[in-house]
This record gives sequence, C-alpha cells and structure tokens, in this order.
Amino acid sequence: MASETLKGLTADTLADRAYRAIRDAVTTGELRPGQKVTERGLAERLSVSPTPVREAIRRLEQDGLLERTGPRTVQVAAFGDAAIQDLAEVEVALRGMVARFAARHATPDRLDHLDAVLDEADDLLIVIKQRQQSGQDVTRHLDRLLDTMQRFNEGVESCARNPVLVRLLGQTRVFPSPERRARLLERIAGNDRFGLDRYGSHRALVRALRTGDSAAAEALVIEDARGGLGDLLAAPADGTPA
Repeated sequence: MASETLKGLTADTLADRAYRAIRDAVTTGELRPGQKVTERGLAERLSVSPTPVREAIRRLEQDGLLERTGPRTVQVAAFGDAAIQDLAEVEVALRGMVARFAARHATPDRLDHLDAVLDEADDLLIVIKQRQQSGQDVTRHLDRLLDTMQRFNEGVESCARNPVLVRLLGQTRVFPSPERRARLLERIAGNDRFGLDRYGSHRALVRALRTGDSAAAEALVIEDARGGLGDLLAAPADGTPA
C-alpha cells in the first residue's frame, strides 16, 4: 500500500512527480539515510513503471540525495549539515529571483490581491494575540494564518510570471510544505513571537513591487528567506512565519 508521501501518480509528467515524491520522502525521513531502495520497489510504491522512477533517481543522484549501489539499486545519502546549508542558499537565491521577476511583471490587480491577503493575516494576528492573552487555544487560527501566508507566497510567485523559475524553486526547497509547517508550529509553540520581526517585510515587499524596484524586492526576500530558513534549521529557540 502506498504511503502518504509515496502515493500513486497519474499525470503526464510522471518523472517530475516521481522526483518530487521521492525527494519529499527523503527530506522528511520517510526514507532514512543509508536505506537501500530499488527502482522496481519505488515504482511499485508509486504505482508507475520503472522508467519515470529511473529518471527521478538519476536527478536525485545529481542532487546528492541518493547514491548508486548497483545497476538497479540506490541508497539514501547521508544528508549532512553542509549539504543542507548549500541547498538553503540555493532556495534563498531562487526566492530572491522570484521577487525580482515579480517586480517586473506584477499587475495592479495582483498587487491589490497581495495587500488583501496581508489584511487577512493582520486580522488573524490580532485574534491570535487576544486568544493567547486570555489563555485560549490558537491552533486553528495559527493554521489559518499559515495558510494565508502560503497564499501570499504563491501570489508573489504568480506575479513573477516565470513558471520555469517557480518550478526550480519548488524542486530545491529545503523543507517540503508539511515539514516546514510542523517546524513552524514547533517554534511558535516555544515562542509566540517567533518570526514576527520579519513580518513587516511583507508589506515592504508589496511596496517595492508596486514601484517596480526589483533590487529592493530581491533584497527584502533574500533577507527574510535567509532568516526564516536559519531559524527553522536551528534548534528551537527565540521569533508570523516567513
């Protein structure tokens, strides 16, 4: 039976989807460092033929996530701190490039949408703060806030009008969405101010996009992304989500 991450694929771009599914399984720990897997075994878990899996494995070998141990056998590479930091730098740079393209191509309607999304986030932050002060549970509201900020990030990516760049960003993220959310909730549980020092940069980003200031937009996102990833990669400590 397919796992939650390694589930059946039916789209035409099977190799791309197999790549993402296997990559997510590696980065979330579903496939453990040193664990051996076969092309046929992965194909069965993904409910596809071995051909797209073979292509996905080739790409994952290039990424350093899998290591070849035989003609049809690979094992999950030990993903050390240096490799994770390298991947984080790639994600940060690509997110900055997305902002640069967004400053060139964003339309007034799309920018108004981004401001509206941030208005929703502001309202949720007020509710969360009030509930925290009165000792009430905020889990549902935090989930809504994270969903809202995900919509904001997707809105910025849409403004970029560069599907190739956005696809590359999706393939090089340090954390798949479920793990990123789990880490965010863990940090917020330990410190309800986590990430708030960077929250204001979202409004500043929209202002930069409105003026077409690509350099400022890129710099804002790079600083925010680097800080956000640094916090998530660090042990839980002190700082809404990036």
